Amino acid sequence: MSRSLSRRSVLATTAAAATAAAVGPLATATAAHAAPTLPDGTSKDKVLVVGMDGLRHDVIAAAKAPHLKSMMANGTYGTSLLYADPMAATSSGPGWSTISTGVWPDKHGVKENSFAGKNYGKYPGFLARLAQVRPQLSTYAAVDWKPLDAQGTVTPGADAKLVLDGDADGYTGHDATIAAETESILRNQNPDVLFVYFGQTDIAGHNSGAASAAYRAAIDVQDGYLGRLLTAIRARPAYATERWTVIVTTDHGHTDSGGHGGSAIEERRTFVLAQGPGIAAGARPADTRLVDVAATVYRQLGIVPDPAWGLDGKPIQERSTDPFEALYPALAGRTDETGIPAGILGWTHTAPSGWSVVNSAMGTGGVAEWRGWSFATDEFWSRSQRDQSRELNVRSRGIFAVADSDEWDDKASSGPYDSTLVTPAYAVGGTSTVTLGFTTLYRQEGSQSARVLASWNGGTPVEVKRYTSDVISQPQALTLDVPAGAANVSFRFHYTGSNNWYWVIDGVKVTAV
Repeated sequence: MSRSLSRRSVLATTAAAATAAAVGPLATATAAHAAPTLPDGTSKDKVLVVGMDGLRHDVIAAAKAPHLKSMMANGTYGTSLLYADPMAATSSGPGWSTISTGVWPDKHGVKENSFAGKNYGKYPGFLARLAQVRPQLSTYAAVDWKPLDAQGTVTPGADAKLVLDGDADGYTGHDATIAAETESILRNQNPDVLFVYFGQTDIAGHNSGAASAAYRAAIDVQDGYLGRLLTAIRARPAYATERWTVIVTTDHGHTDSGGHGGSAIEERRTFVLAQGPGIAAGARPADTRLVDVAATVYRQLGIVPDPAWGLDGKPIQERSTDPFEALYPALAGRTDETGIPAGILGWTHTAPSGWSVVNSAMGTGGVAEWRGWSFATDEFWSRSQRDQSRELNVRSRGIFAVADSDEWDDKASSGPYDSTLVTPAYAVGGTSTVTLGFTTLYRQEGSQSARVLASWNGGTPVEVKRYTSDVISQPQALTLDVPAGAANVSFRFHYTGSNNWYWVIDGVKVTAV
């Protein structure tokens, strides 16, 4: 959450009471909160989603966190980076909206913690969606950041909910209450889908910084809550016949000194950790995104999302089949870039099999990493320069192709930036149309050009699309009539610039019918 000074002052005044709640028996914390009675569950497929606010995943290793580390060993753990302004701040309103709805802020509309512009009517949270399509499921939500209920982000659709006010009362005691009530429900009732939220990690980050012992201690406390919930699941009388999926996630990261909302890598860090049927043990996918939580919930419940839902996510066990994903062994560390840590392996000029890059008209010199079309990861490319909208490349996954005349020109060069990315030839014989699908992030400036061209049977490329204005990480589909006698087609992405912006291509797929 983005915390104001007034809110931190409130937290300071409740610190003593929060500490007392933390060390006292959990029964005391729950005395005023008898667990509600849920409808009896109807599904053997069950899902628990645990949200830990402001949990920077790279700090987990330094904490004890035995239950999180066990889930990493026995489940799939995908880390990724968030957007930044102007799409949305790295704060809780956008983050939890993205997790709950399964779409990015340009769809759900939440850009910061005022929730102005929210579009939950079109893009509801997954509990609200389940109430529409599978109303017989027994569902529960527990939160102690009140806007997640008051703004309709998480709790709508739940059969029962626990809503506490951590801002007013302190999160330590309320997190304990949420853990105790959820444990009771898991042990003594038959829920199907649960979402529970813990907020104290974010408070520790704000008050002490993500590099602090207090932050690691807060992680350990919440890890203990997770362990109790996992134990409660395993103790269920019907556990042997049930298929449980547990997902742990966070909404944003924190700087080492504490705070978030901006575009620093540490603020943008998020993760999705999942364990359950069909989810590989020990997997570390590089193509997971925060929008994948909702899609994973649906998959584990056997629900096929309607395309009209407009989900941006995919189940965590579903890998991208993009040809660029084969390039991980070729990724290298920095050459000319100075702002990217030396240990980050995230770029290559090696094209996938069957692809090529034509730089015959390319100028000389410039930053080596970006001389012509390159293939890079978000972790590498978005570090090259902050706050120039590279953080908005949210619909790319894993490795993508990028032509960046702006970064190339940061080192002495001569001549133009002129580079062409060429696909393999795709068979189209006997078909009437061919569709080129891809995802793109494009920023227009000055005289730069971005063109898509088609070459039939290896003939002269013909322009089929030209970009003249910004496209902020959107899927594209170009459908072309197949000329008589054409046996194959290849496509070219031709970009020119003169210290202008950039063009990203990902998720290329060609379909002929």
